[in-house]
Amino acid sequence: MTNLATYAVSEENSQGRIFFESAPQYRSQTQRDRDRVIHSGAFRRLEYKTQVFVNHEGDMFRTRLTHSIEVAQIGRSIARVMSLNEDLVEAICLAHDLGHTPFGHAGQDALNRCMKNYGGFEHNLQSLRVVDQLEERYAEFSGLNLTFEAREGILKHCSKSEAEKLGDLGLRFLQNFQPSLEAQVADLADAIAYNNHDLDDGLRAGLIEMESLREQALFAIHFDEVTKSWPSLSLRRMIYETIRRMINYQVVDLVETSQQNIQKLQPQSIADIRQSSPLIKLSATGFSQHKALKIFLRDTLYCHYRVHRMSKKASKIILSLFEVFMDDIRVLPKDVQYRIKSAVSQALSSSEREKYQARMIADYIAGMTDRFAISEYEKLFNPLTLT
Repeated sequence: MTNLATYAVSEENSQGRIFFESAPQYRSQTQRDRDRVIHSGAFRRLEYKTQVFVNHEGDMFRTRLTHSIEVAQIGRSIARVMSLNEDLVEAICLAHDLGHTPFGHAGQDALNRCMKNYGGFEHNLQSLRVVDQLEERYAEFSGLNLTFEAREGILKHCSKSEAEKLGDLGLRFLQNFQPSLEAQVADLADAIAYNNHDLDDGLRAGLIEMESLREQALFAIHFDEVTKSWPSLSLRRMIYETIRRMINYQVVDLVETSQQNIQKLQPQSIADIRQSSPLIKLSATGFSQHKALKIFLRDTLYCHYRVHRMSKKASKIILSLFEVFMDDIRVLPKDVQYRIKSAVSQALSSSEREKYQARMIADYIAGMTDRFAISEYEKLFNPLTLT
């Protein structure tokens, strides 16, 4: 890794991996992290997991996989111009949704309700659980054995009670220090991608009205520029050009604001970054526009009756699967039964056994794709489906 800032994550200042491994040939440690994420089963399953629209609703809508790739592209662009570790940013961006349930946030909320008495469910913690434990690809360890800095970036937020269980990884939530700049970049890249691409999909689906959208400053400024420059352009291309400009505007705003913050602090090492306030930020105007668009999408798109209908169906599927699996694990595949029995055998009490079983079932459901969850529901609850 060349031309890194002194406060960027590097081979020299990395806190390493849980399990020691010899340095890779012809790759950096963070390239190895990125490659392991890409080759994981959880990453491949993102192709059939909902972003906003359930997978079978249309081929043109984004999935968790395409979202993650788009986040990584934005993150790498920011990291490059700021002399940060591009490969680490990419690894974090590609891994940040590995623990997401089928059916997007509706699925997460439903699974969290199921797990209310067993420690709850949160997709950030689940993403960490995937890379630390659930992926089974390597002979010497469970999980992907990612570097501390990649794992730190995946865990964007965490309660103090959960942080206390995570050792060194949880310390920043207990002692109030910051993650690396690479982790901060990945977090903001996710937010920028999420807003702009959900807007694109919402317009494509006809769930957002142009009249109300043009009241949003972030959209209106760029849409007006496009219509003045190309008045005869089709509306679809105008929207593409507008969203492209919106993303570019926010990336430039973030880079320039963040560079100003870094210039004021004059950090010399990653330790200085950890002891500071967050440095990767949008400007006050940029953040205000971003927040307003986020609220607009929540009220207009995510609460649209068509999205809400699908969310209700998704919740029913998740709740029903969890209930039937908890009632009788014999309806589960043999390998899942075996994992549950192995985990439960370590419990010291009946309440602990139930908690272990619930967590393993949550792992199984969270790992499902949309279409697999729908298929399992059909097999279990449709009397005409016999397999």
